[in-house]
Amino acid sequence: MPRPAVAAPAPSPAPAALTAQDRLHAAWRLLAVAVLGFASGLPLALTGQALQAWLSQSGVDIATIGFLSLVGLPYTFKFLWAPLMDRFDPPWLGRRRGWLVLTQLLLALGLWAMSVTPPQGALQALALLAVAVAFLSASQDVAVGGYQTDLLAARERGMGASLNVMGYRLAMIVSGGIALIWTDALQGGGWTWPEVYRLMAAILAGAAVFSAVALPRLKTPPPLAQPGGHDLKGFLAVLGAAALGYLITDRALVPAAHALLAPLWQGSTLPAALQQRWGDLLALLAGIAMTLPLAVAAARWARFETLRAGLASYFAQSGAVAFLVFIVLYKLGDAFAGALMTPFLLKSMAFAAAEVGLVNKVLGLWLTILGALAGGALMLKLGLWRALMVFGVLQAASNLGFWWLATHGQGALGAVPVPAFDWGFVKLAQDSRMDGGLIMVVALENLTGGMGTAAFVAFLMSLTSQRFSATQFALLSALASVGRVWVGPMAGVVAESIGWPDFFVLSTLLALPALGMLWWLRPQVQALELDPNPALLDD
Repeated sequence: MPRPAVAAPAPSPAPAALTAQDRLHAAWRLLAVAVLGFASGLPLALTGQALQAWLSQSGVDIATIGFLSLVGLPYTFKFLWAPLMDRFDPPWLGRRRGWLVLTQLLLALGLWAMSVTPPQGALQALALLAVAVAFLSASQDVAVGGYQTDLLAARERGMGASLNVMGYRLAMIVSGGIALIWTDALQGGGWTWPEVYRLMAAILAGAAVFSAVALPRLKTPPPLAQPGGHDLKGFLAVLGAAALGYLITDRALVPAAHALLAPLWQGSTLPAALQQRWGDLLALLAGIAMTLPLAVAAARWARFETLRAGLASYFAQSGAVAFLVFIVLYKLGDAFAGALMTPFLLKSMAFAAAEVGLVNKVLGLWLTILGALAGGALMLKLGLWRALMVFGVLQAASNLGFWWLATHGQGALGAVPVPAFDWGFVKLAQDSRMDGGLIMVVALENLTGGMGTAAFVAFLMSLTSQRFSATQFALLSALASVGRVWVGPMAGVVAESIGWPDFFVLSTLLALPALGMLWWLRPQVQALELDPNPALLDD
């Protein structure tokens, strides 16, 4: 397959020395990105892990809790309304900041409403509020992605991505880890879940105040020639096309895929559950192949100009289609290995729940933050392409650490005692222990994963144009989650079929195609390291 053509980048003039004021402004931009990362990560667990814990402690049955996991679907489809956030801006606060303040205030209101809605007597209302919070959270993600892309110059994107990941992971520690300790009557502080949700609402209200008064302003680009009313009509048309594609996939393509594969399974020793998954995967791919052209036709018919112009702007760059494939593949191995990490550690390895929580949730997230910061610092020396390659190799190799753990078991490297503690905001009431092998492999996985994530986010920002940054970043980040969303369900039957050691070897092999594509795309990725336009900042 021939390498995509790319023009040799013209030599850029040597950058002028930064003044003290320039450094101060750059530091403030990076701080703003870190704060927005925290605000973006805070609601995620509150409609996921934390909500499930609240429902479990309230006596809601497992089947209902499983069904309610669908409240997170807005995160998958945020690119559908991202064009509206590119085209329109709420008045008074300037480009992007208006959306940030609006979504953060509404998130605070939504979390407060959840705190006064008990699961026992108003489960349906609580579920609807959770969907609304997930929608607002996904919308905030769109605004944050567009804002940070417009705000940061190319030389700042590596560190900016690192600080954004750091803020995001810190928020996950607070709402997804520390919150669980707070509500533990024996080990933690005995908080109620309504109290936790009210605290999170107050934090997001504070983030809205920060966004309103402290974020650097962006210049508003010239308006597009097409009237804005077509964008709303276009959004509704694309939404209808997506719904139609889903119905056709569910009602027609799924049965057809299973019927098509049925002859292949005759006499096969492949487990029935895995046969089912392969049929579902084939139907999914066929549904995507059908729905995307349908949505494009609906956008063209309804003159959804912001979406069409944003996609046209993206596909005008060299290697655009190959970049999309690379985005899906880069985190595929990580997604496959991490899909069942908690069941692997608890059931197969028989680690205690407190030990897994301390190492994999709290320590692991802190190490991800450290890895992201280290990745951003190293990117200043390595550049984008070399960072993606080096960090990609490291995060692929980290999966072999879990292969080692699966083959050697507990106690191979001893254990580290952890005494009870009380830090005021969080405490551990009883002494615990952390397995040395578990610490080693979790440290390796989270450090390298944080590095890879920092480089990957910087890569996504580099692919977007400033006029359509929200639309394009939302689309690219949605593609990046394909592995996590669609490969994850297959991981269980694969692990049961081939065993945990071979499962982690397979997850390592799944990372190799992305590295091959990255080598092939080297000229295009290196061209993204140039900064063609300065950040759109007001003086």
